[in-house]
Amino acid sequence: MAKQTRFFQSISRLYPHVRPIIPRLLMGLLCALLASVVALTIPQVLRILVNTALQPGGSPQALWTSTGVVLVLGIAEAGLVALRRQFVINPATTVETRMRVSLYGHLQELTVSFHDRWGSGQLLSRAMTDLNFLRRWMAFGAIMLVVTTLTVIIGIVAMFAMSWQLALIFLAAAVPITINSFRFRTRFSKVARRSQDQAGDLATTVEESVHGIRVLKAFGRSREALENFNEQAEELRQIEIAKARHQATFTMVVTLLPELALGTALVVGVMLCAGGQLSIGALVAFFATAAVIASPVEFSGMLLAMALTAKTAVDRHYEVMDTLNTITSPAEPRRPAQLSGALRFDKATFAFEDAPDKPILKDISLDILPGETMALVGITGSGKSALIQLVPRLYDVTTGAITIDGVDIRDFDVEELRSIVAVAFEDTTLFSNSVRDNVLLGAPAPTEEVLDEALDVAQAHFAYSLPEGVDTLIGEEGLSLSGGQRQRIALARAIAARPRVLVLDDPLSALDAHTEELVEARLREVLKDTTTLIVAHRPSTVALADRVALLEDGRITAVGTHTELLAHNQHYRYVIASLEREPRDLDSELSALEDHAEEVTR
Repeated sequence: MAKQTRFFQSISRLYPHVRPIIPRLLMGLLCALLASVVALTIPQVLRILVNTALQPGGSPQALWTSTGVVLVLGIAEAGLVALRRQFVINPATTVETRMRVSLYGHLQELTVSFHDRWGSGQLLSRAMTDLNFLRRWMAFGAIMLVVTTLTVIIGIVAMFAMSWQLALIFLAAAVPITINSFRFRTRFSKVARRSQDQAGDLATTVEESVHGIRVLKAFGRSREALENFNEQAEELRQIEIAKARHQATFTMVVTLLPELALGTALVVGVMLCAGGQLSIGALVAFFATAAVIASPVEFSGMLLAMALTAKTAVDRHYEVMDTLNTITSPAEPRRPAQLSGALRFDKATFAFEDAPDKPILKDISLDILPGETMALVGITGSGKSALIQLVPRLYDVTTGAITIDGVDIRDFDVEELRSIVAVAFEDTTLFSNSVRDNVLLGAPAPTEEVLDEALDVAQAHFAYSLPEGVDTLIGEEGLSLSGGQRQRIALARAIAARPRVLVLDDPLSALDAHTEELVEARLREVLKDTTTLIVAHRPSTVALADRVALLEDGRITAVGTHTELLAHNQHYRYVIASLEREPRDLDSELSALEDHAEEVTR
């Protein structure tokens, strides 16, 4: 449940971001305030006009003078409003951009476990919708809320100066409005938070549906997805209606009560004029002043709603920004005197943060020699993927340690560790960019030679035959490519990083045995000094490894060559027998047929 905070407690957190633009905001506030003062001056001109020029025997010159003054004041008010916009819009957008960049940078630093818990739509709504609203509130809502308050105060003071009796009648309407504003603030804050959270959930649903459109279509679940989305959209609609109902009720009160007060004041004012206690000019000026402050009073409902929504946006923003990154570099990083890539698990235990009493990995002890290829096998759910994600510190071990060349990976600088360790996952993630940019993403030296070699090792020659070669944009998440093509691009990306330790989470699962063998042979040749830990789901992958580690119920129960374990370990034989059949990869088969045709031709 979201932590409840007071309005000024939340808004004050914007100060570090707003501090550089405070002079511009103050100038905008001054312009807006002067525009209101000018608007309040016009009724005083009208009072003089009625009491002098419009009286019997009044001078026509005084009429034209008063008209000219009102015209000048109107032009001045319009100019001040334009100046207010010029002062605040540019700095407000600057703050919005900086906060957005800061949020994105923080999201990049936060742990994988954080992203496991948060829906992408919730983060997207905070980065886009909430910050966009904060920018509009800083540039308009906050300034106008202050100006509106001061305008009403100055206007009421002017009313008292003209007629304290009529001013008291008008002021009497403020009591129920004040009481209603407290109720409105409490109710609207809750429903505004629900609305913004629900909008985030809706964005998550849209994103998931777009990314999973092939699955929805393949299983014929589009109608069910639509029905689920319709329910969420309807829930958001009902919340928005509740927001509008609260705001409409408050606006009705702040509009109706002053109007009733003015109606009463008109009757009393006419009586005072008849009794000679109030001049006609003063009565006209009083109601002209009331007309000037009527709009701000009616507008106060929207401004208060904007302020409360801004508070919610700030709270939602700092829910993310206040999350601490628990995987950080030490104050004094260490590194081995000589980096050879010896990888060791020393009684490593791992449990997720939300289930610390249910470890997934228990007392893992495993030594992988420099340049050695170690295959990791086990039945589904044994903890293979969790184990390899510990090496680049996507997660940290709960107890125990993992070392590279005798140095605990927690003592490395995080960026340096992730330049030493490269990872290719089974669930391939590519970016909406060119093949070149995807492959060279982590390359220390992004040259054409590195690109060509990485594509060659990964048997990803198909990239050259794409419409624009390696500069072809591959679309969101690479879904324009086949599964085997995506995996080979991801593998090429890991190879281009030139790591000392290569961690592969079954990245060749979509390749046929022939292509896999070619990839493994080239990997051995190009990365002969690279230590490799690979999760294997097929016997062919296991057979290509130097040694095999058997993972059973979160523990390493046996280590040896494929032949040794096959001969002496019953559970290993069971795992090997249960490994999935090798999938077919059409691209690889076509390449093999082309090679065969060339040989026949020769």
